[in-house]
Amino acid sequence: MVESNSDRLDAVFRALADPTRRAMVRNLARQPRSVGELAEPFEISLAAASKHIKVLEGAGLVQRDVQGRTHVCRLDARPLHAGMEWMRHYEQFWNQRLDALEDLLRAEDRDDATRKPPRKPAAKPARSNRSKR
Repeated sequence: MVESNSDRLDAVFRALADPTRRAMVRNLARQPRSVGELAEPFEISLAAASKHIKVLEGAGLVQRDVQGRTHVCRLDARPLHAGMEWMRHYEQFWNQRLDALEDLLRAEDRDDATRKPPRKPAAKPARSNRSKR
């Protein structure tokens, strides 16, 4: 089965949706780590850590090498590029929309500044609250 770019992007965002996996990616960005080292900062079992790592592997974010009985994981940041490109597109989208809104608001401010202020109605005489007797 050929995996589409959309499927890969979905896998990356799904993997990064979990705070434990994001922390693991952050740790792996510093240096390769064993499964035990990745599990250590969390109160999770090695089996739970391994499940998180498998999700990261499925997204292509982690490569695992077996050295004897030790599984060493390293970060492969290339799949993050597709996510960054996707976000960059929408950053441009929103920047364009916000720039257009800013232009409209500035034009409105200029129009308001050049208009003559409305005439104030003549002041009415104050009424007395006393009742007539």
